[in-house]
This record gives sequence, C-alpha cells and structure tokens, in this order.
Amino acid sequence: MSSHLSAICFNATRPSDLARFWSGVLGWKPADDPGEDIAILPPDPTGFRIRFLPGQEPKTGPNRAHFDLTSAFPEDQGQTVARALELGGKHIDVGQLPEEGHVVLADPDGNEFCVIPAGNKFLADTGFIGALACDGTQEVGYFWSRALGWPLVWDQDEETAIQSPDGGTKITWGGPPVAPKTGTNRLYLELTLPVDADWQTEVARLVALGATRPDAEADAHTGEPAGGRTVMLDPDGNEFALRRGR
Repeated sequence: MSSHLSAICFNATRPSDLARFWSGVLGWKPADDPGEDIAILPPDPTGFRIRFLPGQEPKTGPNRAHFDLTSAFPEDQGQTVARALELGGKHIDVGQLPEEGHVVLADPDGNEFCVIPAGNKFLADTGFIGALACDGTQEVGYFWSRALGWPLVWDQDEETAIQSPDGGTKITWGGPPVAPKTGTNRLYLELTLPVDADWQTEVARLVALGATRPDAEADAHTGEPAGGRTVMLDPDGNEFALRRGR
C-alpha cells in the first residue's frame, strides 16, 4: 500500500493570515481537526487540502510552483481577481503579454498565482484550482506519475502533466529551460502513508523511482523519523514530505 497526495503545503511567514487569504479566494473551509496544523479543506473530500506551515524562506525569485485558477464563465475571471485584491493580493509582472489573457497575481506572502480566462480547454473539468503549474523537467513528470499512480495526460516537447484517475487538479511541468533552484521551495507536495503500511518499504519505493532522502536519520527500531514525517527530494531537487497517516 503506497502513499497518496494529501496536501499542498505553503511555508508561510504568517500561516494564519495566508490561510485566511486562500480560504477567501477559493471558498474552502478551515480545518478544525484537533492538533492539525493550519489548513483549509477542499469541497471534494477526495481532493487534497492546503496546509500552511511556519517558514521564513526569503523570496529570491519566482516560485517553482504556482496555482492556475480557472474561470467557468467570462465574468468569473474578473470576480476572482477582484476578490483576491480585496483580500490582500496584488498584481505582478512576470513578463506576461496582454494577449495571453491570464492575470498574474501574488498572495500577501508574495507567492505567484494565475487566474485563467474562461474557455481554457486544457483545464476544462479540473475544478477551481485547475493546475499546480511547476518549473521542471520531463524526468520529474515521469517520476511523479509513477510515484502517485496518476497517468500522464500530456507529454509533448518535454512538457508533462499528470492528473488523478478521479479527475481534479492537474500537476504540470513546463520542461526546459528549468531555472536553477535557489534555497528551499515555498510550495511543495505532501504525501500521506496509511497507518498500516510499512514506512521503510514506501521510502525504498520512492528512492527506487528517483527520489533522494537528505535527512536519513530515523528511529533505530522502526525506521521512521521522529514525528512520523520526513522531507525527501524529487529528481529535480524539489522538496516533498512523506508523513504517516493518523
């Protein structure tokens, strides 16, 4: 039994404030699980949650991953942008062209995201968060397809995309050129391993697929890290977390 994608995590300078922003933009409700970190919950219980963890990573350039928010109707794009600005977001310039149609914003912590106009066929039927768009190689797209058991829904010109068999948000990688990684990523994936699954077996599976484990210290008896959570790296050097389910 392998792990599954349970959350997309933000390392945030003010987790509570960032959670309120994204809860307001997306319309997702805060989690009220006892002992749970600050998180917001998707409307579909099969989807991933978004977690907000304390972090002071300096902003040294564009994030390697960002959300693409969809618009069901032409007026939705303007409404989403207006709501984000009212909640503390701002317009930013990343070199986008006016004819591209999407609006680029940053949340109050400086994390980029895009609001896509209605009619985008690639993001049709994905939900409000149409994609987690990532800077990355074809190799890393193949890795995550195998790691999550999600099929490739795009594989062309070294650009890749995967999507859960149940549908929902796509994860995409733009292919070369890939900007050099500087520091710890602010956004990253978190996988959860079922309570009754073997930790060492799952770590070995991910390593065999191409992951590395920079923090290999684990409990001498169980093979699990203290707290049941460890950080690993995918083939592009991006952090992701593996945690034990509750």
